[in-house]
Amino acid sequence: METWSSAHWITPMADGTVKQMNPFTGTEVWTVPGRGNRPLGVPPTNPIPLVDDEIGRHCSFCEKRYLETPPEKARLVRRDGQWQEMLRVPAAELFNTVAEFRRVPNLFEILSYEYWHQNYGYELVPEVRVRKQRYLSAPEGHDHVVSVVKMKLRAGGASDADIAKMSDQQLIDAASGFFGGGHDVIVARRHYLDGATDDSQLASSGTLTPEEHFYYIKFTVDGIKRHFDLNRYARYVVAFQNWMRPAGASFDHLHKQIVAIDERGVRHERTLKTMRENPNIFNEAGVNCAAQHNLVIAENEHAVAFAGFGHRFPTIEVNSKSEISNPWDQSPEELGAMADLLHAMHAATGTEVPSNEEWHYRPIDVPNPMPWRIMLRWRISNLAGFEGGTQVYLNTISPTGLRNIVVPRLFALRDEGRIGSMQIGSECRTVPNALRYSR
Repeated sequence: METWSSAHWITPMADGTVKQMNPFTGTEVWTVPGRGNRPLGVPPTNPIPLVDDEIGRHCSFCEKRYLETPPEKARLVRRDGQWQEMLRVPAAELFNTVAEFRRVPNLFEILSYEYWHQNYGYELVPEVRVRKQRYLSAPEGHDHVVSVVKMKLRAGGASDADIAKMSDQQLIDAASGFFGGGHDVIVARRHYLDGATDDSQLASSGTLTPEEHFYYIKFTVDGIKRHFDLNRYARYVVAFQNWMRPAGASFDHLHKQIVAIDERGVRHERTLKTMRENPNIFNEAGVNCAAQHNLVIAENEHAVAFAGFGHRFPTIEVNSKSEISNPWDQSPEELGAMADLLHAMHAATGTEVPSNEEWHYRPIDVPNPMPWRIMLRWRISNLAGFEGGTQVYLNTISPTGLRNIVVPRLFALRDEGRIGSMQIGSECRTVPNALRYSR
């Protein structure tokens, strides 16, 4: 990867074109005047009224269709204003409580249980084997698992005749990934806003309360740590959120995904190489550079958000200031600071903008400290022939343009009491080397 100085990371041209180079990936991006004059999100035309009988049944992630997902690993519920985590809920009790968030296995894993078993000899750890046996020993649990396995087989092209030839044990054997797999989905309760009257009123990250969003983030962090605890072959757990179908979501129902993999990934390898050459690169090529170019969007005691540069899509970067690299080792205050800023960025983005949320943190086999960072990418354009032919990507919104869109929205959201406490835009001090990662 070519080494660029900070002077080349953001280069404004005389005609208004802004050329950018991503310091970590080497991606070259141009923002050309006039190409960004298009709506960010397209509101649904002719919204369809919601029918009362369908509330809670809109998709397989909804609260009245729990049996359409594999056996859940954990859920968060609220009782008398208190949050409580429930583990290993039996099938017969799934509908006894309403989960604000659930962690369930992905029906179609990126890396399946068979991948880990056949390549590494991975077996279900004792506590997971016990859980599987207990769940299947109950008639309701057995029927649930067999039903979901059949659903998965049909989706994979198996006919009813093919499935009928399988023994009960064969069906059960196909469910090992439901209990010991490495790909989970963190599902939020709402499909639409509470009290919604039509299908234009989707519930998104930005429509959660700051408190709900904190527990959404914490529940996801806990899930990541759980995968490392259960699978000694995992070297990284990818965490991401696809919002709306243009961004890759299967359902327009709020959810994140966490996937255990046996490599760090190409992007992390490139970042680690850059970091070894300059351990302070996350400050120098991130928040310091953003502050110098007036790209800081918001800040609180433990986190900072700025308009990123050198990204194929408009991207807001949320960085933890914590000294501690691992998200699961950070204090509730540090975790809450990241959750608050990320929530505010989603709220300012709006429900109608397709987006990807990508988490980046230190791989567990890396001794060097590095900050926890989350990228929120607006999927508002498509890559085309120009990009393929030149490897120069056209981003329709410049970093300054992105900041100028988001900052006024944040002031309005704060006035309405919809986001957490933070400094916005020109209120931010953003001292040099604000990211304090050291362990």
